[in-house]
This record gives sequence, structure tokens and C-alpha cells, in this order.
Amino acid sequence: MPATVAAATLPPHPYPPDVQVIHLDGREIFLVGTAHISQQSVDLVRQVIAAETPDCVCVELDEKRYESLSQRKRWVTLNLREIIYKKQLATLLVNLILASYQKKLGEQLGVLPGTELLEAVRAAEEQGVAVALCDRDVRVTLRRAWQATGFWKKGYLMVTLLASLFETTELTEEKLAELRTTDVLSELMDELGGAMPELKRVLIDERDTFLSEKIKAAAGKRLVAVVGAGHVTGIKTALTEDRSDRMAEISIIPPVSPVWKIVGWAIPSCIILAIVVAAFDKGRALAGEFIIFWALAHSIPAALGALLALAHPATILAAFLFAPFTSLTPVLRTGHVTAFVQTMKAPPLVSEFETVLADILTLRGWWRNRLLKVFMAFLLPAIGSTIGSVVAGYRIFSNLL
Repeated sequence: MPATVAAATLPPHPYPPDVQVIHLDGREIFLVGTAHISQQSVDLVRQVIAAETPDCVCVELDEKRYESLSQRKRWVTLNLREIIYKKQLATLLVNLILASYQKKLGEQLGVLPGTELLEAVRAAEEQGVAVALCDRDVRVTLRRAWQATGFWKKGYLMVTLLASLFETTELTEEKLAELRTTDVLSELMDELGGAMPELKRVLIDERDTFLSEKIKAAAGKRLVAVVGAGHVTGIKTALTEDRSDRMAEISIIPPVSPVWKIVGWAIPSCIILAIVVAAFDKGRALAGEFIIFWALAHSIPAALGALLALAHPATILAAFLFAPFTSLTPVLRTGHVTAFVQTMKAPPLVSEFETVLADILTLRGWWRNRLLKVFMAFLLPAIGSTIGSVVAGYRIFSNLL
């Protein structure tokens, strides 16, 4: 049976529309919609918690994000080798870009991103109130979003994210207040859903469900829930429904589709088969030419990519030597090899972990910061190797046919 929700009423103190009051099965929930880089949101969160003395404060954070916000030197403990081994380097880069973009906007207003969420935790602790971290693990969210995005849209998304770093966006508290209004947010959500529905489903809809179920599971009759304004409408709807049966599904990283595994092995298998057929049908000389062309078509652009990144000489050599082989297996990619070698030969300094969010905003910073150089040593040789696969594959099959 769906929960019973009474019409929202004004709380004892007149709050702005950012605060929605919901009566749910005998419980009172103050749903505070915030902008993550707004001083006004920081003040509002403290005001509501102080005035309402709730039994529990729910915040849109998971354990990892809470640690990253509360421990500013978190990058020092980052294990790059493990991240590369688990093939999570692209996910980390997306996370860094988003964090840097929010930091850039927040610096305009003198508020670090997520400050209002930290203030909610601090205010609750000062009053001896329980705190519930209600968001889904950020790693699960990013991996689900990445897997849900199609191949071409992945490229579009990465280009868009990188371009956003160099935008000169000016935000004021007035613009943030406009952004928090329901009509504007609904329009933004509709645009995201129309352009990239798979991203909206993972980043917004699934988390609305996750957050609402965690809020309902929080202890106490009187709750304050602090969430991004973009989630308020979805959470209000989800609170009226029982979506507990969906929690297991949306809390895991789905396995890679067997179709992609088949495709991943089918392409290199076809290349090897084509070379074998050429050897028997048209002579070993042609097969030898195919092998040499395949090797050089991968080695040269991959090495040039590493050179463009100003990577360590060992990384450039690794790109040249390994690209022809890694292109024939979906298990190990050129970018992972070159990123690992770059990490071993030129590991980022502690100071570079601490300045990465600022360095990522400038072109010079990408070549100066060793952590960002690891990302370039991952991306550029991988792009070079991909170009090599297209060129060499076309050359082999066109000659064979």
C-alpha cells in the first residue's frame, strides 16, 4: 500500500519555497532543496535544523562523498595503481571534472561545493541529533551512468565535460535562487531526459528512489532531509510509493552485457583470421605485410599520443611496443598499460593531488600536474590505438576482399 502523504503545510517558521514539509504516516519530513555552491543554502540548512530539532538529519551523501568533503587531503591516499587495475580511471576523471567545475563556480560565491551538506552534519552533531547518509555510493552511480551511456554518447559526454572546464560561467545568488525554483528545474530535467534519457534515469530517477527509501528508513518521527534541489520533486513523488523492491537492483554495478564481450573478442578474432586466410590464399608475403602494417598503424599513433602528453620516455616506449598486442584483446587496453607505466615512472606528488582541482581548469595545468598527465597518458595513446585499429582493419579487409 502506498504511504499516505498530507498536503504540504507551512512550518511554524516561515521558510522559503526551498523547504517542503511533508506529513507521511504520522511522520513529519522537512525536505530542504539546496544548491551545492550557495551560501543561502548553507544558512537555510542551519536555520531549519536549529528551529525544528529533528530526531534525525538525512543528507544527500554517501560514505565516500562525505569523506571527500570532510577530509580535504583525501587525494593523498588515492591508490592510482589499484584504480588502473580495476579499470576505473575514466570514472575517476569524470568525478574530478565534476568536482572541479563545482569548485570553480563555488569560488565565485566563496562557498565550496557541498558545504551545505557538511553544515547539515555539523549542525546535527552539535545538537546531538542522529545523521543518516542517504545517497547511493558515488562509485556505483558513476559506473552505472557510464555503462548506461552508448558508445558515441560517451565521447560526446567526455567532450562536453572537458569543455565545461574552460567556460567562463558567472553565477550569483540571484541566479542560484532562480535555478532552485521548481519550474526552472523541471525544464532542466526535461532537457536532460530528452537529450540523454539514460543519464537522467541513473543520475536523477534512480537516486530519487534510493534517497526516498533511505529517508523513510531513517529513525524518528521528525526528520530534516537535505538534498539537491533537482531531487525534491522526484523524492516527493517517491515518498508516496513503496519502491523498496527496486533497491537491490539499483545498488549494484550491472555486469557487462555478453553481447559486448562477444564483440570485444570477435573483432580481433576477425583480424587474426583475415591474416591467416591471406597467408594461405594469397601468400605469406601479403600476410607479413598485414602484420607489419597492423603493428605500425597502432604503435606510431599510440606513441605519438604519449609523446603529445609529454609522458615519461618509458611510457612512450610502452605505447609503441604494447599497442599492437593490446588492440587484439579486450582484457587489457593500451591506455591502461601506458597509464600504469606513467604512474610507476613519474608518480604524482602529494602537492599535485592537492592542487588537481585547480590545475584541471587550465591547459597548462594538464601538462604540469603529474596526476593529470596520468590521465593524458591513458587517453591519448588509447585514442591513437583506436585510430590504428580503424585504419589497419580497413586496409586488411579491403585488400583481402
